[in-house]
Amino acid sequence: MQKLVLATNNAGKLREFKELLAPLHFEVISQGDLGIPASEEPHHTFVENALTKARHTSAASGMPALADDSGICVEALGGQPGVYSARYAGEPANDAANNQKLMTALHGVEDRAAHYVCALVMVQYANDPEPLVVQTRWHGLFLDEAIGSHGFGYDPHFFLPDLQMTAAQLTPEQKNLLSHRGKALRELISQLQDRAK
Repeated sequence: MQKLVLATNNAGKLREFKELLAPLHFEVISQGDLGIPASEEPHHTFVENALTKARHTSAASGMPALADDSGICVEALGGQPGVYSARYAGEPANDAANNQKLMTALHGVEDRAAHYVCALVMVQYANDPEPLVVQTRWHGLFLDEAIGSHGFGYDPHFFLPDLQMTAAQLTPEQKNLLSHRGKALRELISQLQDRAK
């Protein structure tokens, strides 16, 4: 088992990544388990923030690191909350407050098109000159009503028209198959396999 440090303290993300990476024989450890403080996320793009987090975590742990930066972008709001999704309503991060702020921002707005974004960056060591970089999207609509009890973040409000369900109504297996994070991880795995050839 190769150890891989995940640059997050988010229990939901850690659980998803452990499940998705288990078949590849990665032992996924969170940075919190190693006492590594969270990296700053000073950039305006998901990819730059993910790269910063991966390098920070690899430098602190001396191990390969994987970082994701993800969030929801609403077209009618010019892509907001974007990279600020986790703390959209301020500190401390709170899913209910974030969803309420987004509902307020969309009050009276007809266009509810939204998409989740996931940028994944993996480095073998802190100054890796060839980080693996992937960015994917998952399209849906933002609903005012929260539906479903699975998932986290904006999932209860993220409606998938093709399935007539929210992300929070999906089973973990369905979500891993369809989500921005699942898509990104499969693409990352493909890149890892290509690199190993």
